Amino acid sequence: MSKLLLFDFSSTGDWSNWEVENDVVMGGRSSSNLESSAEGNAIFTGTVSLENNGGFASLQYHFPTKDIKGYTKAIIFLKGDGKKYQFRMKSNLKERASYVYGFKTSGDWETVEIPLSEMEPVYHGRKLDIPNFPAEKIQEVRFLIGNNKEENFRLEIDKIELN
Repeated sequence: MSKLLLFDFSSTGDWSNWEVENDVVMGGRSSSNLESSAEGNAIFTGTVSLENNGGFASLQYHFPTKDIKGYTKAIIFLKGDGKKYQFRMKSNLKERASYVYGFKTSGDWETVEIPLSEMEPVYHGRKLDIPNFPAEKIQEVRFLIGNNKEENFRLEIDKIELN
């Protein structure tokens, strides 16, 4: 089975389906934005604030349903800032649960491999008592930072694929 490219920032200028969503949706004060590097990679930067019960910033990508049966891992080429992030997927945008996998960045360019079967169901920060990600279809991928502290962050993303 060949790799399934979900998004390659440096090969397309159309990022219109990517959107920043921060804790302001719940009254928080975190801020973030998405910009392009000279190489065409996505740069997701901002500040996480704990004010008004806030504490997260995220970058999401919605798309028509993709059949992902047979794929076992997400492969992300990125450069972080040494902080911990979450990679999230949703099978269906109407679902409440997001399937989450946390990873720590090294500060250098790296390949993060995420076993889809280890992505845990979470809703509003709480793990749900349902099975892990079924990896049959997806409609959303998301990067989220929310480490229960105030911090600035910078995550540069090249591409996301499934293998």
